[in-house]
Amino acid sequence: MRKRKPGKLFIVSGPSGSGKSTVLREVFARRTRMFFSVSATTRGPREGEKDGVDYYFVTKEEFEKMIEGGLLLEHAQYVGNYYGTPKAPVEEKLREGNDVVLDIEVQGAEQVKRKAPEAVSIFLLPPSLEELERRLRGRGTESDEKIRSRLERAASEMKLAPNYDYNVVNDNVEEAADEILRIMRRATHRR
Repeated sequence: MRKRKPGKLFIVSGPSGSGKSTVLREVFARRTRMFFSVSATTRGPREGEKDGVDYYFVTKEEFEKMIEGGLLLEHAQYVGNYYGTPKAPVEEKLREGNDVVLDIEVQGAEQVKRKAPEAVSIFLLPPSLEELERRLRGRGTESDEKIRSRLERAASEMKLAPNYDYNVVNDNVEEAADEILRIMRRATHRR
């Protein structure tokens, strides 16, 4: 019996409001044998989000224990909350031959690229900062102060886009998903 090849690790980053979740939902609807890594966070759930599906919602103390125990592939602090990727499920899925997608912040992406330079990194950009602001305000979930903070952070994150293997502009969800799927096909055929 032939041993299955390990899966490929994909990193997807982009500023809050760039449409990562929406585009990745479209990608996953069209591609099988791929695992979405659920991140842990200390932020509270947004309306409709489910623990263990969208995020693992944990306390600050629980998160800090995960850091101390070396249980995270990466972690970062963003707008006052911790975010991180539990290591064990990612390693298991890669060993099983599944491709794994990490939807992570730029700090975490840098950590993962240092540990796994073969990972393919994709930065999802909004068409403009004005469009990004419109999307963030359209959520209706955050104060003006939080939105301002996210926009400032987005401007600095977008300066890091050239550090990624690929940049994809999300001005149309289906087209952005098509481009990410093309990138994934090329990367998996080069194994």
